[in-house]
Amino acid sequence: MIERRETRQIHVGSVPVGGGSEVTVQSMTTTKTADVDGTLAQVYALAGAGADIVRITCNDVAAAQGLAEIVPRSPVPIVADIHFQYRLALAALEAGVHALRLNPGNIRNEAHIKEVARAAGERRVPIRIGVNGGSLDKDLLAKYGSAVPEALVESAQTEIRYLEDVGFHDIKISVKHSHVPSMVESYRQLSERVEYPLHLGVTEAGPPPGGLIKSVAGIATLLLEGIGDTIRFSLTADPVEEAKAGRQLLEYLGLRERAGLDLIACPSCGRAEVDVIEVAGEAQRRLEEAEMPIQVAVMGCVVNGPGEAREADIGIAAGRGKGHLFIKGQVVRVVPEDEMVDALLDEAQKLIEEGVDARLAAADRMAEQLAAETAEELLQIQGDVNRSQERRARVAQIVEE
Repeated sequence: MIERRETRQIHVGSVPVGGGSEVTVQSMTTTKTADVDGTLAQVYALAGAGADIVRITCNDVAAAQGLAEIVPRSPVPIVADIHFQYRLALAALEAGVHALRLNPGNIRNEAHIKEVARAAGERRVPIRIGVNGGSLDKDLLAKYGSAVPEALVESAQTEIRYLEDVGFHDIKISVKHSHVPSMVESYRQLSERVEYPLHLGVTEAGPPPGGLIKSVAGIATLLLEGIGDTIRFSLTADPVEEAKAGRQLLEYLGLRERAGLDLIACPSCGRAEVDVIEVAGEAQRRLEEAEMPIQVAVMGCVVNGPGEAREADIGIAAGRGKGHLFIKGQVVRVVPEDEMVDALLDEAQKLIEEGVDARLAAADRMAEQLAAETAEELLQIQGDVNRSQERRARVAQIVEE
């Protein structure tokens, strides 16, 4: 169980952030904000993919005007992303946004920042201090020589003081960096200095798969340490992929209840009776289309498959032209190999509708016996195809030498 760091709680619209509330997922639209219908379509897509909060750029007057139409029609709270022009922050507040994101690297005038804070305070709208390693204040770069963690943390603390000076405390903070170790260290240092909720992200992570790997490396490391209250994957990709990835990460870490499919599959080996990659791909595509929030296992053979994947809600294992359906490790049906995925979807739907106990009670009483006979038949035909006994003997010999 992850022991999470205690933070103050703020609210972005109706969504709590920090203070023990569940970790939330954010993403950002890529449309022109002035395109109200196009932007709303993307907001709805992001919400459907698991985003709890969506950020939208407010980079000109037309964008601010677009926000005035978008916000009341959005299914999730909207954060206005502000750069350089503090008056656009004031305009976004007038448009009704639920939060602001200010970058200390490009809004440097203390009086302007405090004016925005006062206006946000009057409307009870929180502000994210969005420090970014790629747009750090030039004075801090001169002081530290580069965008080191200490520089990012100092930038955040300076901005915090500006807001606190006018009695503003509805704050969350990010100290993003494109270099994963620097990002992790920045958040670690900041978490020791402030009680405000933290927004995690690896900035400019790039396209998948590299961008996903970098984001998971940084964000998951911190979440496992109990640091972080809301997250965003910054990918060079469709933002829907960001929301999906963020949601899945939280589910895999046990920080959010599973809302989508979790498909596990064996890597295949010499005993596999089917093309595991092909079967797993088809199963994942069809189960995702059916929006089934369960854990499903696709295993290459019946010899070890049901036992190895016994924690899965449901699974399929191949064996001599047959598919062996199992629930929590117990084989419940045997079907022809070419019907494996169809049967898996059918049984998964029944499992969701009726529950585990009911489906185990309805199991084919001959299924487990058939699975055991098939497994024994494979062992007789194939022998020790993975050379397990030979390797065990060799391991023991090495230790004894």
